[in-house]
Amino acid sequence: MHRHRPVLQALGRFGLSVLRWNIEGDLPDLRKFVLVVAPHTSNWDFVVALSADLALDMEASWMGKHTVFHGPWGGWLRGLGGIPVVRSAAHNVVAQMVAEFGGRDQMILALAPEGTRRKVPGWKSGYWQIAHQAGVPILPVGLDFARRAVVIGSPRPTTDSLGDDEAALMAFFAGITPRHPG
Repeated sequence: MHRHRPVLQALGRFGLSVLRWNIEGDLPDLRKFVLVVAPHTSNWDFVVALSADLALDMEASWMGKHTVFHGPWGGWLRGLGGIPVVRSAAHNVVAQMVAEFGGRDQMILALAPEGTRRKVPGWKSGYWQIAHQAGVPILPVGLDFARRAVVIGSPRPTTDSLGDDEAALMAFFAGITPRHPG
């Protein structure tokens, strides 16, 4: 599941190098999965994650606040897999993403499960609903600012318990330091 865009891959590697970040772990050899990136506490998360996405030459789709897709960056962000989402209204995004998984031979959907950069009491469940209903595993990826590392975990299939699955994911992210802890 690669873009086969060597110039963008080189740009991503350059970006990580300039930021002094590295990638720990490898992407799984799977055709479909939901990639959860956490914790999300800063605009720098997007810069680091996009650089890693390009460096890994992933063909990933990701959802972002619709307002970032306006102006000169909109077309470029869509070309990099961006899907604009209006968060202030219900638009049945879970069903749309499940249908996308069903209609494609390959798909990586990258999400920030908090849904915002602000401190929240818990994750939104959309990432889990999408993975569970589409029958695809969840791949945790941590942005560890203490180590300056994009940490790729192991894919986890969903069970019938959101609570149990989220507890296992939280155990992975417990060792990850966000840009703005607390």
